[in-house]
Formats: sequence, C-alpha cells, structure tokens
Amino acid sequence: MTLAALQPWFDLWRLEPDGEAFITPFGSHLAPVRRGGTPAMLKIAGGPEERDGGALMAWWAGDGAARVLARAGDALLLERAMGSASLAAMATAGEDEAATLILSAAAGRLHAPRAQPKPPTLKPLPVWFRALEPTANAHGGVFSRSAAAAAALLSDPRDIAVLHGDLHHDNVLDFGPRGWLAIDPKGLLGERGFDFANLFCNPWPAAAEPGRLQQRLRLVAAASGLEPARLTQWLIAYAGLSAAWTLQSGGDPWRALLIARQALAIADG
Repeated sequence: MTLAALQPWFDLWRLEPDGEAFITPFGSHLAPVRRGGTPAMLKIAGGPEERDGGALMAWWAGDGAARVLARAGDALLLERAMGSASLAAMATAGEDEAATLILSAAAGRLHAPRAQPKPPTLKPLPVWFRALEPTANAHGGVFSRSAAAAAALLSDPRDIAVLHGDLHHDNVLDFGPRGWLAIDPKGLLGERGFDFANLFCNPWPAAAEPGRLQQRLRLVAAASGLEPARLTQWLIAYAGLSAAWTLQSGGDPWRALLIARQALAIADG
C-alpha cells in the first residue's frame, strides 16, 4: 500500500508522513506518522484477525498497551514507541532475566480485570488450538504430546483472562516515560498461563541456549504466581501449536519442536 493509498486516513486525521511505510508478516500496513507534531503509527489491518486486535487495543485504553489515538474501520492510529531499548536485544546481551521480568509484568497488566465489558471479538482459546490435533494425528511424536497437553489444559481452564495471544519480545516495546507497552495482540479469551508461553520461544537462538528455558520457567512462575508444572504444560502445548502452524504454512518447524522437546524433558523429569 503506497502513501497515496493511505491518503484518506492522512486527510481524516491530519497526519504527516514520518518514515517509510511497510507491511507486517500478517499483511497489515504500517506507516510512521506525526499528528500535530506528535509521533504516531498508522496501522491498516491486513484481515479480520488484525482488525480484532485493534478492538482489543482500544479496550485496554492505554493501560499496559499502546494508546489508541483514533480508530475507523480497518485503520488504527496508535501512539508510537520512541524509546531506544529492546527486549530482544536485552535477551541476547546478558540481560535475559530483566527482559523476562518485564514481559511477565506486561502480561500481568494486560490480564488485570477491567470494568468495561470484554470486546465481543475475542476468540476462545480452544478455537486458537484447532490446528494442533489434525497435525498430531498426521505426524504423531512431539505433536501428539503437545496435543495431549493442550487437551488436558483446555478441558480444565483456570484463571480466565483477556489474552494478548502473541506476547513476545518484539511485541512489548519501549515507550519511554510510559514504560513497556504491548502492541499487536490477537485477542483471545482463556487461561492466562497461555499468554506466557510464547516468550520462551523468543528471541532465536537465545531461547534455545542451555539452561535458558529452566531459568525462564523459574522467573515467570515466581513473577506470575503460576504453578511451574502447569506453566511447562502450556509451553509444551504452545510450542506444538506453533510448530503445527509453521508446518501448515510450508515451513520447517524445527525451532518450535526443539523448544517443545526441552519442555517435555523438564516435564518428564
């Protein structure tokens, strides 16, 4: 999408370009802009999933997530992260403990109850996992173990919360005085333990370093109040789901399967 194609929103919200527009892996178009001299980010959703994420961003109302400045149809105008720090960079430069605790705190803020009704666009967590069982039936092995973990967890949900759905090092950004805030949610509803699983898979290859998974499990369990064994099961379930998505899209799921095997080794003692 060119700047010319974005012009209707530039006119609507009186925006000025402030950098190169680009496309995300999920097909959304992003353009750094300024409104009245203030940095912002214009996002045009690439599909229903991304549009539903915008509804959740508006629901959070800037508490734990980037503030929504304006919203119309597929378009979202967000405050822009202007801080220089990066959780991914921290995790690869000897500050993984600090990065993990920041992510855990970010999840806690997002999961906190709100007075207003939940967005009707939230997807139930069992729907999110629908790709895992057919992949397990076709390939067995780690996929079967992950599917079994998912089935057990989803049949006995606890601590139900509004979930980000894609919480990792590149989706919690440095907003300077406003602190670390989330962007790009998927918008799910289910057990809050699920939301922590993705951080164990990122960034690569730091996530797979010897001892890294065990250290993160200790930190996240302590910070979140989750049972370590149940958190490990969520990681097994999520890593298998991530691998299933990768396989279905024609990629090689070896990274997610490696994390799943590490988690299974911990669970099996």
